[in-house]
Amino acid sequence: MRFKKPKISEIGFVVLIIVLLIPQTRFQLQLAVHKVLGRLSPSLVEVDDRTQLTNYNMKLRDVNGKSANFTEAEGKVVFLNFWATWCPPCVAEMPSIDELYKDYGDKVSFYIVTNESTNKTIPFLKKKELNLPIYQMQSMPSKEIYSRSIPATYIIDKTGNIVVDKTGAANWNSKTVRETLDKLIPE
Repeated sequence: MRFKKPKISEIGFVVLIIVLLIPQTRFQLQLAVHKVLGRLSPSLVEVDDRTQLTNYNMKLRDVNGKSANFTEAEGKVVFLNFWATWCPPCVAEMPSIDELYKDYGDKVSFYIVTNESTNKTIPFLKKKELNLPIYQMQSMPSKEIYSRSIPATYIIDKTGNIVVDKTGAANWNSKTVRETLDKLIPE
């Protein structure tokens, strides 16, 4: 009986399936894919298609246990991101958010929101050397900023218009995002 010699592509496919089935390697592979896809800059919502945020009420808690409310952001330019430590696209975009925060943290209100406990988020931030204002969600957000998928990121102008509405990883430290914020801050 003669066996057919396997092709390289067939071997590669089998190896890929095995790698995807092993949880320890699956996360790293997904992270690498999302880092590549996350290099894209998010696009702006067309002016006529923008949604107005009417309800800012969302109870939060910071990593030190201090209560906060998203209503404090009303009337300000806001960068709002919903994420989790177990989410590969969330992890992939965090360095770009951190870089943006370093330059705009004093001009824009940043809310990096999760439903995970500080037992998970604080070690994650330390390991990744991120210095972001992380909040734990204590109540549901309004329907305009509610998403079933993460990461979900919104840039909101001072009047409550959602200028950027992006689900999935993106490069938040891009020229487009910086120009958008530079335009919104003085308005």
